[in-house]
Amino acid sequence: MSPVRAVIFDLDGCLVDSEPHSLAALACEMQAIGLPRTTVEELRERFLGVSMADICRHIERRTGGPVPADFIDRVEARLFRAYALRLRPMTGADRLLDRLEAAGLAMAIATGGSVRRMHETLRLGGLASRFAGRAFSADEVPRGKPAPDLFLKAAAVLGVPPDRCAVLEDSPHGIAGACAAGMRAVGFTGGSHLEGLQVAHRGLLLEAGALQVVGRLDEAFAALCGP
Repeated sequence: MSPVRAVIFDLDGCLVDSEPHSLAALACEMQAIGLPRTTVEELRERFLGVSMADICRHIERRTGGPVPADFIDRVEARLFRAYALRLRPMTGADRLLDRLEAAGLAMAIATGGSVRRMHETLRLGGLASRFAGRAFSADEVPRGKPAPDLFLKAAAVLGVPPDRCAVLEDSPHGIAGACAAGMRAVGFTGGSHLEGLQVAHRGLLLEAGALQVVGRLDEAFAALCGP
């Protein structure tokens, strides 16, 4: 594989420790629309890395009817309230980004979240200036993860061929999308939503195509940029 010239990050669960809040907000709102047995554990297994549009289509198949028009707005409002109080960058995120920048690598975000959620997460996580003009949402492409569309869009805007891009992802869907795009895929299991599940989740990421899996961001530089 060609030397890496760019790194594309998933946002939630990789650069910000946001997934526990995201899963809890989604579970609460799914319960409110008539799915009372919805659990965070089920959502983590089924929807990690999946766009809200695809989640809504799943809910419609499950309930046999359309989701409320304001469903996504309610999920995001609940989520942003939690973020304002508790959102933090992942431990080691700033140092990793500094090292990549110093090495001359281009960087971008490729998230399954909405454009609004992406920008609010970057702002509240203190990362907005790092990715100005280089953050991309599944809302902006025809197909979300595990399709390669989002990663290919990020690479095109960065002006870097896909085979010279590396991707850091916490979800099997994201790893599959990065592999489908022809990129170097590295898994990450350091988010608090995977506490106690790292070994099993590592296996899922490797099965999806990850070349390596790291548990801390201070291990990610070598994994992303290595041979």
